[in-house]
Amino acid sequence: MPDYAADIKRYFEQPGGIPLRVKELSKVLNVRQRDLGNFQLAVDGLVEIGTLLQTPGGLIRPAAAKGLVLGSIRRNARGNGTFYPKLTGEDATPGILPEPWKIFSEDMAGAITGDTVLAQLAGRRSKEGGRTGRVIEIVERATNTFVGIYFERRNQGFVQVDAAVFTVPIPVGDPGAKGAKPDDKVVIELLQFPSEDEPGQGVITRVLGPRGEPDVDTLSVIFQFGLPDEFPETVQNEARLVATQFSEAQLLGRVDLTQKTIVTIDPIDARDFDDAISLEKDEQGNWVLGVHIADVSHFVRPGTELDHEAKRRGNSVYLPRRVLPMLPEVISNGLASLQQDHVRYTKTAFITYSPEGTRLHAEFANTAIKVTQRFAYEQVMPLLNNEPGAIEVSAAVKTLLQNMMSLAMTLRKRRFAKGALELDMPEVKLDLGDNGKVSGAHRTEYDESHQLIEEFMLAANVATAEALFKSGTPFLRRAHASPDEKKLDSLAKFAGSLGFNIKNCQSREDLQKILKLCKDSPNEYAVSFALLRSMKQATYTSAIEPHYALAEEHYCHFTSPIRRYPDLTIHRQLDDLIARQKVKAIPEIETVGLDCSQTERRAEQAEREVIKIQLLRYAADNPKLTLHAFVTGVERFGLFCQGIEIPLDGLLPIAALPDDRYDYDKTHHLLSGRRSGREFRLGDRLTLQLAKIDLAARELEFKLARKPRPGQQQEENRDLPNESTTVPSDTAAGESLATDSGFRERRATGGKLPFPGASSGRVRTPKGGGKNKGGGKKKKGRRK
Repeated sequence: MPDYAADIKRYFEQPGGIPLRVKELSKVLNVRQRDLGNFQLAVDGLVEIGTLLQTPGGLIRPAAAKGLVLGSIRRNARGNGTFYPKLTGEDATPGILPEPWKIFSEDMAGAITGDTVLAQLAGRRSKEGGRTGRVIEIVERATNTFVGIYFERRNQGFVQVDAAVFTVPIPVGDPGAKGAKPDDKVVIELLQFPSEDEPGQGVITRVLGPRGEPDVDTLSVIFQFGLPDEFPETVQNEARLVATQFSEAQLLGRVDLTQKTIVTIDPIDARDFDDAISLEKDEQGNWVLGVHIADVSHFVRPGTELDHEAKRRGNSVYLPRRVLPMLPEVISNGLASLQQDHVRYTKTAFITYSPEGTRLHAEFANTAIKVTQRFAYEQVMPLLNNEPGAIEVSAAVKTLLQNMMSLAMTLRKRRFAKGALELDMPEVKLDLGDNGKVSGAHRTEYDESHQLIEEFMLAANVATAEALFKSGTPFLRRAHASPDEKKLDSLAKFAGSLGFNIKNCQSREDLQKILKLCKDSPNEYAVSFALLRSMKQATYTSAIEPHYALAEEHYCHFTSPIRRYPDLTIHRQLDDLIARQKVKAIPEIETVGLDCSQTERRAEQAEREVIKIQLLRYAADNPKLTLHAFVTGVERFGLFCQGIEIPLDGLLPIAALPDDRYDYDKTHHLLSGRRSGREFRLGDRLTLQLAKIDLAARELEFKLARKPRPGQQQEENRDLPNESTTVPSDTAAGESLATDSGFRERRATGGKLPFPGASSGRVRTPKGGGKNKGGGKKKKGRRK
C-alpha cells in the first residue's frame, strides 16, 4: 500500500501545494477508490499530530508556524474583532474554552466575521486586561457572497454591504448592472476583498428589490446566510415520482392502526404534522403509549437526490411568513404530513408504563394510521376544562385527551424528580400586518397542552436512544455537555448576591433549588439569564455523551424527520431494529452530526436576523416609543436590554447612565456607581426610550426614559405588572433549557422571537423533545 502520509507531506512541501479538501487532494495524488479509507486515515493522523491543519470548511493545509494560532474571527461594526482560538492536541484542555483575543481594526488584515485565520499574540493588553493579537493570514473565507444596498456615485455603481461587514462601499462596475436601481437590495460576489491598500471589487449577481420591503428583507437574509431556497428540478421530479407510487389503500405489511383513536396537537398555524398520539390500557392495567411519527424514511431513501438535498439542508428553516423546508412540499406538507382522516405511514414507538409512570417496555413498528382529530394547542384546555364554546369531539377522543393529560403530568413529575432542568420563561410572538411589517407583539401561552406533547416526545426520544444504544451501533445523539464548573461557581456567587444562598451549583439539584427559590421573585429572570449563560449548546454527535439539561444518559431526535435530517438517520436505523437485523452504521456519521449542528445554528441565526430587521424597522417607524425592558447582558461599556412588550434588542451605553463613574463586576453581572451607589444588574427592569437606530449596521441604542434615583431599579422591578414579563426563552439554540425537546410548539411561518441570550450561543431544548419541531423545538418550548 502506498505511503500516503509521505505523499501528502511531499505535496505540501512543493511550491504549488495549495490547500485542498480531502476529496480534491486524493484526486491530485491519484488515490484509488478502494484506498480512500486509508488515505483519510493518513490525513487524520497528520492532523492529529499537528503536521497538518484542517479548517472548519474542510481545507487541508500545512500546520501553522510556531507562534501562530488557528481560529475564527467575529468582527464588529467599528472594524475591531474578536479572535476565538481553536486549540488542539496538547494545547487543548478538555471542557475549557481558550480565552478570546481582541483584535484592533488596524490588525484585522481584512478579516470579517466567520473567516478562519492564523493569528499571533500582540504585546499589549486591551482596556479590560484581556489578550490582544493580530491576524497574520486569512486561511479560509467564510463566504464571498454578500447582500447590501446599491447606490451610484460619479458614474459608478457601489454596494454598501449590510450589517457593517465592510466599513467602505464595494465598487461593482458600471451603473445599472443587472437592472439595479439606487436603493435596491442586491446580492454581490466579491472578486477582491477590500483591504487597507485596495478598495475591493464585486459583481452584482441578483437584484432582490427595493429596500425596506419585508419580503426583500427576508430574501436578503436568505442570501446573506446562504440558505438553500428553491429545490433543484431533479429533486422535485424525484419527489413527484415518489408521490405517484403512494396509495392510501396499500399498507405494505405495516401494522394497521387506522381504526385506533389517534390525535395530533400542534400550533394553530403549523405547516406540517409529523407526530400523533394514542394511549390505551393493556390487560394488566398498564398504559401503552403510542407515539406515531411520520415515516419520512419510506419516501427518502439513502443515496437518492432527495436524500442528498435533505442532508445538504440539514433542517427546515422557519422565517416570518416564509418556510424553507428540508424536503419538497409534496412530501413535507403532503405524503408525510399526518393530516386528519388520511391514511399515513408512520414509525411508532409503543411505550408501556405502569399506572405510577414507570417505564416497563418499549418496542417499535412500521405502522399506518389515520388521525381521528387534529387539535390546536388553544383548543385542548378549554375542552378538558368543559369551558363554554369548547370544540365538540367524540367521547372516545375526549377520554383519550383526559388519559393523555394524566399520564403526561405523571411523567413530568418523575422527570423533574430525576433532575431535569426547565426555565419557565414566556415567549413573545410578533404580530405582522398584511404587508408583513410588525404591528405589535403578544405573549404566547405555554400551558398543560404543550407540556403533554412535550413529555410524550421526550419519552419517545429517550426510548429510541436507549434501544439503539443496546444495539451497539453508533447513532446520532442529541448531546448536551455539562456546564463548565467555573461558570457554575460564578452562577452560585451571582445568585448569592441576590439573596439566594447556594453553596455551589455543581449538580442539577442545586440548580433546581435556585430556580425554585427565585420563582415569582423580582430576580427570577436575572437568575434565568445567568443560568442560560452558563450552559453549553446541544449538538449532534455519535460520541456517547449524555444530555445534561434533560438528565438523560441516552437521548436522540426521533420525532421530527420532516424537518431534521438527524431524525431521518435514526428512522433508518430503527428499520433494522424492527426487522431484527444488525443495525447498520450511518456513513460518515460524525461529519453528518457536525454538518447538521452547523445548519441548525445557521437557521437560528437567520431567523433572529430577520426578526431583528423587522423590529428595527418597527422602531424606526415609532421613534418616540417608550418601553419596559430587561437587562439581558452587562458589559464594561453598557447594558444590553430587550423590550418586554415589544422585544427590541439594543445597547444602553454606559454614557447614557446617570452621571457617575461605574465599576464593572463580571462575576455578579453588575455596574455600580462609585458616588451614587446606583446599581444596574442582569435581569433588572428599566424604562427606556429609543436613542439611535442604524438600520444599515442593524444596531439600536437606548436611553433611560427617566433618571432613576439611587436604588430605584429594584423598585421598578417590583412595580412593573407581571403580565408584561414576556421574555422569550432561549430556543434559538435549538431547544429550551427545559427540555431538549424544543418541542413546545411546532414551527410555523411567523415570528417567534428567540431568547436574547441565544445570540451568545448557549442552551436550548428540542421538541425532539418538544413541539416546535426543531432540534430542540426552539424556544421555551420551541423545537421538537
